[in-house]
Amino acid sequence: MVLEEGLALLCQGDPDIEALLGRGNDRALHLLTKYIKAIELHNPTLSLVGATEHRELVIRHILDSLSPLGILQRLIREQGNVPPIADVGSGAGLPGIPLAITLPDCSFTLIERKTRRAEFLRNVLPALGLSNASVEEREMEKAPRFRFGIITFRAFRPLDPAILKGLFRLLMPGGVLAAYKGRQEKIAAEMDAVRELLGSWESIPCPVPFLDEERHLVIIRPRI
Repeated sequence: MVLEEGLALLCQGDPDIEALLGRGNDRALHLLTKYIKAIELHNPTLSLVGATEHRELVIRHILDSLSPLGILQRLIREQGNVPPIADVGSGAGLPGIPLAITLPDCSFTLIERKTRRAEFLRNVLPALGLSNASVEEREMEKAPRFRFGIITFRAFRPLDPAILKGLFRLLMPGGVLAAYKGRQEKIAAEMDAVRELLGSWESIPCPVPFLDEERHLVIIRPRI
């Protein structure tokens, strides 16, 4: 019930999320539920996520991944043609798989360097019937350049100049980074440390249902 209630709360006040997840979208609820069960089945052996209880998994990982869905939908529209999207350091597929489920017209590449987690991703995508997502088992630094209009990353690493340059090299001209982050105070300090590489950035609040913690999506554009 926490998943269904959380999705309903995300829809409130955001017409873009409502259009994607509103009443009648049984497909998304079914696939998200199936994905959660896959994580719970394999988490004891693969350590995919830190959450050990069902409610915590749903709130901290699934609803957290979907909390900026409306913002991402608007970023997609800004780019005109639907841009290819990468989820770097995908791990268990977060946020890439929840986003691929709820944005079926977008193509996602899940980039994950750890073999066991990449294997989990390669198995779970066909189990979910997600034809709009693929897996690349490689380090970010070794991925081909200039391929993506949007790059997401969540609980990846704190940004430093080397990481930021590595992410920027994967972007198409006009592409953006969409970083899942926590407290605004910490975000400001992180951005200040890499300010010489930034064209612009903005931090947008993304409240997560049932989670009493600050969450933001940070939109980062490279210096031209």
